[in-house]
Amino acid sequence: MKVQYDDACLSLQQVYEWMRKFMNSISSVTDSPRPGQAHPVVIPEAIAAVDAIVKENRLVTVDEIATHLDMSHGSAHHIIHDVLQFHKVSARWVPSQLIAELKEQCVDVCQELFTCFEAEGDGFLGRNVTGDETWVHYHQPETKKVSKEWRHTSSPKPKKFRIQPSAGKVMLTVFGDELGVILKRYMPRGNTVTSAMYADLLKNHLRPEVKSKRCGHLSTGVLI
Repeated sequence: MKVQYDDACLSLQQVYEWMRKFMNSISSVTDSPRPGQAHPVVIPEAIAAVDAIVKENRLVTVDEIATHLDMSHGSAHHIIHDVLQFHKVSARWVPSQLIAELKEQCVDVCQELFTCFEAEGDGFLGRNVTGDETWVHYHQPETKKVSKEWRHTSSPKPKKFRIQPSAGKVMLTVFGDELGVILKRYMPRGNTVTSAMYADLLKNHLRPEVKSKRCGHLSTGVLI
């Protein structure tokens, strides 16, 4: 056994000791309770209590569980992570909370798109034009050329102090397909995205760009 298991094997003295215990009707291999031994807390009752607390309040901390159940931080951490297999997960930001009806509409639209793809193949993907909006932050620094002044050679040079540029932002709308970007348009300052503005963008700006950059797409049918 020593040759087979190397250092993981019991020593000859330990083998004799276990043989003596088994011959004396001792069948358990766990340590027997002894005076001063810590009270075990990883028991089914404690595990069930921790599980109930976590499921009732997903934001509860390990210290709060340990204090509530009168156990150590290490024991609470062991039960949560190792026994119950819980892990802290950060919330993911989503645009909005959809109601059941809107979720069903999303499923229907996705199923319809999948059906079209099965019927047309890659040709269906080529007809898709997708768009999105994002805020673009910017500032307009004064260039060295703009700051030049007419002076005589004997005149003192003008001075310009470094200032922190004031950042602004503008709404950028981008439309594109599998071949790349078709339209980039910045919304005029002070305007908001409305149905009328969006309809004007599709009709008077996106349609001409598709016609000039994607010949034949309008006749085959563009899917927005």
